[in-house]
Amino acid sequence: MTKAALPDAEHSESILQQYYFRTLICFAAGGTLAAMMDWNNVNWVYVGAIIYMLIYAYASFTYTKQLPAEALPKASRILSYADAALIGVVLNLINFSLLPCILFLAMIQFNALLTGGLRRWLEDNAALATGIVASMLIHRPQWIFHSNIEISAVSLIGIITYFLAYALYMHQRFHKLKLSNAKLLNEQKWHKIRAYKLSRYLAPAVWQAVNQGRDETLQAERKKITIFFSDIKNFSQLSEEMEAEALTELLNQYLTEMTKIVTHFGGTIDKFMGDAVMVLYGDSGSKGVKDDCLRCVSMAIAMKKRMKSLQQEWHNQGIKKPLQIRMGINTGYCTVGTFGTSSHLDYTVLGTHVNLASRLESAAEPDEVLISHETWSLVKDSVLCRDKGEITVKGFSAPVKVYQVAGLRKDLGRNQTYFEDRAEGFSMYLDLDKVRNYDKEQVLTALKKAAEKLKDKVIV
Repeated sequence: MTKAALPDAEHSESILQQYYFRTLICFAAGGTLAAMMDWNNVNWVYVGAIIYMLIYAYASFTYTKQLPAEALPKASRILSYADAALIGVVLNLINFSLLPCILFLAMIQFNALLTGGLRRWLEDNAALATGIVASMLIHRPQWIFHSNIEISAVSLIGIITYFLAYALYMHQRFHKLKLSNAKLLNEQKWHKIRAYKLSRYLAPAVWQAVNQGRDETLQAERKKITIFFSDIKNFSQLSEEMEAEALTELLNQYLTEMTKIVTHFGGTIDKFMGDAVMVLYGDSGSKGVKDDCLRCVSMAIAMKKRMKSLQQEWHNQGIKKPLQIRMGINTGYCTVGTFGTSSHLDYTVLGTHVNLASRLESAAEPDEVLISHETWSLVKDSVLCRDKGEITVKGFSAPVKVYQVAGLRKDLGRNQTYFEDRAEGFSMYLDLDKVRNYDKEQVLTALKKAAEKLKDKVIV
């Protein structure tokens, strides 16, 4: 923070600090002149200089106190020049007595370098030289190269007092700075915690743009993206049957697992709508429309597999009806950006293709992934799909051609690792990638036993 922006308390403290040290300088210089003067033969030039220095110290304090914070740096710089020039006058008046000269010069160098660096050092020394030259017009120095003990003692006491006061002041400043730094570090820690908490409520693209000061990039624009919708079938009915606490825990577990899968495949969660999830691909971190589309479909397949594991877990927890999800995917040009008012904005995606993805999700059967023809054309080389013909979709005048996702081609055929089938009285879910070696014999025994029982059973 610059001095121009100092708050009122620090502004007042800076003025007092300058006043105290200027007063010490003036007393040291005045005391040196008083020790130099022969009181039996009063030199009115010396008396005038002493009176002027005392008046100058108080007048400068009164003047700076009335200044606004933004004007203080300029005024302080000018007064610093005046201080140096005044010391130059004093050095001339004491005939450049050796020890006082060394002490006052050291004080000028110290103060200039500490408050303003090399530039202030050059300017203050120029002001010192100006004061010496100007004072020679009224007093010719006698060039004394030895020091009077009284003069030296007075100047030495004054300068030592000045340095001791400055050391005490700097100690207090360092202590305050240490406390301020500790407070700042604590505030930064809490800021990071709050920022992390806030980031969980915003889409990554939005958070990064706002956090990096690039929120102007969130303006609405047209992009070709892939939109994914999913929801749990009969979730409303389930919410009536379960206690609120148990339902909340179940829903949070489901959304947590789905979010992990979305993150793994690089999707952007647009929003959660109760049990429904809306995910975008191609809005940020896009690697091309085809790659975005394939990652989205792969994510849907992974979600379908994960739901089978969750269904078994929930069944063991006493949930009789299995939770089944429906998924819909569509690809097309949409308007992506911020929408809303000056007081509340929402970063989302709008367009006909968004509505179609939502309608496909509603039309899907439990544990089914429906995709549009546009999406199918982009993933058909990598994903095996079944043609389900055309369906009538609300809000669209013409029938829409849809496909059912069967699985990734690399995971089917001889390399197939995932098996799923269902019939009345029969349900099978087998994921070879998750069967552990020490469970292999147990699974084979269970399958053989079930097959033998089924063969021996007479079904009428």
